Amino acid sequence: MVARGLTRRYGSRAALHGIDLTLARGDCLGLLGLNGAGKSTTLKILTGVLAPHAGSVCVCGHDLARAPLAAKRHLGFLPDVPPLFTDARVDEYLALCAQLREVAAIEAAVARAKSRCGLADVGPRLIRNLSKGYQQRIGIAQAIVHEPAVLVLDEPTVGLDPVQIRDVRQLIKDLAREHAVILSTHLLAEVQQICTRVAVLHQGRLVHEGALGGDGCWLKLRLRAATSDATLQALPGVQQVAASGDGGWLLRVDAPAVAEHIALGIARLDLGLLELRAADSAIEQTFLDLTVGASMTVPA
Repeated sequence: MVARGLTRRYGSRAALHGIDLTLARGDCLGLLGLNGAGKSTTLKILTGVLAPHAGSVCVCGHDLARAPLAAKRHLGFLPDVPPLFTDARVDEYLALCAQLREVAAIEAAVARAKSRCGLADVGPRLIRNLSKGYQQRIGIAQAIVHEPAVLVLDEPTVGLDPVQIRDVRQLIKDLAREHAVILSTHLLAEVQQICTRVAVLHQGRLVHEGALGGDGCWLKLRLRAATSDATLQALPGVQQVAASGDGGWLLRVDAPAVAEHIALGIARLDLGLLELRAADSAIEQTFLDLTVGASMTVPA
């Protein structure tokens, strides 16, 4: 997928200003932004739900505006509210989705989508009787039933409980091995766990796009007692120390495994360990720097 110069206005207000994005098979691109940054508008344009006022989208060599049917054969879309027929059975709904996508072997396609999304045992059940987590999986299944090259997901874990979130995130990671995935979310931790690249939208502009990683492993630390940078820097495996802005510390370390040695060192110093966990200060700091002047609570 290649998007160039995407611009969209709502009346006199410009919602998007010349957005450029490129997505290849094997990519999992996290689209981040504050509320109102233009994430959902971007996804709707990328999937042909909304037309841009300027710019173009090309999917597998097909221009989305000039050849929409050909382009959409390679697209799968899960909007923020899954498009489910809740009075239908899972098998019936997915078969209908496959038929609408002009899939040749419908039964085989439905079986494969159910298997990949952990739905093999719920085919005969009514969708409305299933949990929110299962309904989200059905939403993803309808998006992949025709084996698209590009999978677009808008807030796929919103409203789920922690176990469901874990399961859906793992599902998306598995799908990203065979599809190009673009994932819109406001959760920085979600991007860190799932995505290979990140794009940040702010006030309708693409202010950052690039690969994740490359700046080491970071741990988030909170202590009961006061201490200094120098004391923490002397702990085993610690390469860099920075204040996290919430009374805690961020430690850049050699590898996650050194956390155990750091905890033992803190215990010997009697500093009162309250929290020691993996953190992603790089993406947090990048996001906050790029959206300066706007308020946002960064999820843990």
